[in-house]
Amino acid sequence: MTVIAHLSDIHVDGDERSVRRTRAVMAYLEELPYDLDAVLVTGDIADHGLPDEYERAREALVSRHPVMVCPGNHDERAAFRQFLLGRPGTAGPVNEVRQLPGAVIALCDSSVPGKAEGYLEDETLTWLEDVLDRAPDGVPVLVGFHHPPVPLHVPYVDGIRQFGAGRLAAVAERHPGLTAFLCGHAHTPAATTFAGRPLLVAPGVTSSIRLPWERQDHPGHHVHLDQPPALAFHVLGEDGRLTTHHRWVSA
Repeated sequence: MTVIAHLSDIHVDGDERSVRRTRAVMAYLEELPYDLDAVLVTGDIADHGLPDEYERAREALVSRHPVMVCPGNHDERAAFRQFLLGRPGTAGPVNEVRQLPGAVIALCDSSVPGKAEGYLEDETLTWLEDVLDRAPDGVPVLVGFHHPPVPLHVPYVDGIRQFGAGRLAAVAERHPGLTAFLCGHAHTPAATTFAGRPLLVAPGVTSSIRLPWERQDHPGHHVHLDQPPALAFHVLGEDGRLTTHHRWVSA
């Protein structure tokens, strides 16, 4: 059994609130009696892409479990690399892969510098295809990124989703070992399909979003700040079945 914790949108800024909520989620994971195979953070690590935000995020995300991160639309690639990952601050896509005992995790950079919407650059799709080609036969591959590649029926989010997704769907069609897609960006747990695979959206840590049918008394106010931070657990069983659970954490 492979167990992966999935959180997103921690939006660390100069306010202690974002750090406190992130630390609450990480403390919950640290207190688990089970060693997780990975903790994925699918983007919007920093709220403004500033060096001090990444330094605070790096400290807040320290864990005994292996942690993987990818950028979101609030992130800045060079600072993300330099201050969060400790690597040279180059401006190309930040793509990461890790071989777990029971799965391969590929995190793709769907950020577009200077824009809120997402897009996977040709460089990233070529990288992903190589990861899928190299994956051992029979080992599930989970592909993550920040922006969902389909509408979620939340207009604010749908207008800044991942575009050009047909190219990603074509990659998936050539690789049956690609088991599921994981993303964030929406600040709400959601499940749908893309390219014939599950598309699983992590809830937000820093805030939650009001769905259109929840906003009659709050016109124009789409963000919940008073909901607790949340995360998802993705479980790959020995039979290859993928199951997802959600947990809310007291902050």
